[in-house]
Amino acid sequence: MNAPAVEFRAITMRFGDKLALERIDLEIAEGAFVVLLGPSGSGKTTLLNILGGFLAPSEGRVYIDGEDVTAVPPAKRSTTTVFQDYALFPHMSVAGNVAFGLKMRRVDKRERETRATRALEMVGLGGFGTRRIHELSGGQRQRVALARALVVEPAVLLLDEPLGALDLKLRRQMQEELKLIQQRVGTTFVHVTHDQEEAMAIADTIVVMNDGAIEDAGEPERIYLKPASRFSARFMGDNNLFEGTVRKSGDGRVEVETARGMLPAAGDAEPGARVALSLRPEHLHAEAGENRIALGEVEVVEAGFFGTHHQCLAILPGQDEPLRVRLEQKRTVRRGERLELYVDPVDLVLLTR
Repeated sequence: MNAPAVEFRAITMRFGDKLALERIDLEIAEGAFVVLLGPSGSGKTTLLNILGGFLAPSEGRVYIDGEDVTAVPPAKRSTTTVFQDYALFPHMSVAGNVAFGLKMRRVDKRERETRATRALEMVGLGGFGTRRIHELSGGQRQRVALARALVVEPAVLLLDEPLGALDLKLRRQMQEELKLIQQRVGTTFVHVTHDQEEAMAIADTIVVMNDGAIEDAGEPERIYLKPASRFSARFMGDNNLFEGTVRKSGDGRVEVETARGMLPAAGDAEPGARVALSLRPEHLHAEAGENRIALGEVEVVEAGFFGTHHQCLAILPGQDEPLRVRLEQKRTVRRGERLELYVDPVDLVLLTR
């Protein structure tokens, strides 16, 4: 069995009295596109810098392809990094920038030129080699930085919020291109972002981080639809959390008493346990249906059209916290309107932490 491309074992990082990471254990498979996702201060960039060798962990070990690299300096690791500001050399041509890492490795000039040309073609910049950096758009500079990182054929490519400086349309375009390039070259990518939509668009695996620990890790669909914790449920897009107490439990199902009534869900928890039920806004319905449970009549206090759907905030009588509701594109909803809301029990996710 092959070793993981990357393995973190009990990684702890302290900056003075501040604990930035606490006993992180994580394996990343060869050829995977993994996104470290979390808010500012969650530890995701610190973990990436430890993998790149820019920081030495206070405790724990880092392995790349089964080799302990904890004490190996950045220049001698089989990793390269694409930074948010790209760090390109303005006095060099595009080809010179791409070939720079090969030159530092004393690769023959002819081979440098061949590999740089191939790398530029791979990122869609064939024929751009003689241009200067100031002649390129933001998206083209991002591709040059990517080509420069890939041309040295690293075992792991590290991406530190590389799309953060781009406008929304270009960022989405580059997300698609990043994914296609990663699939084409097969290199293991480890990408840091705080953008949930970006993470879901590009990742094979999302690692949700919070306060120096891993809250959740898995495929994007599972992370979104079946979050493992309250934090993961809230951070991965809009959500409704129904806090409550388990009243019945058995055969892999529970009944939870909430402020919105008794609600069933799949899962296991002891009677009397305090839990939460997670429900995405698109899983609230304005029409009755088979197996759906009525939550009651609500009043819409805020509504907006988002192109693909209508989204609103709605209040149940006697409740302070509004429900977030996402309705289909053709279902117009207005402020002050009253709706009957329904939920399908299969969409309720039991959270015990």
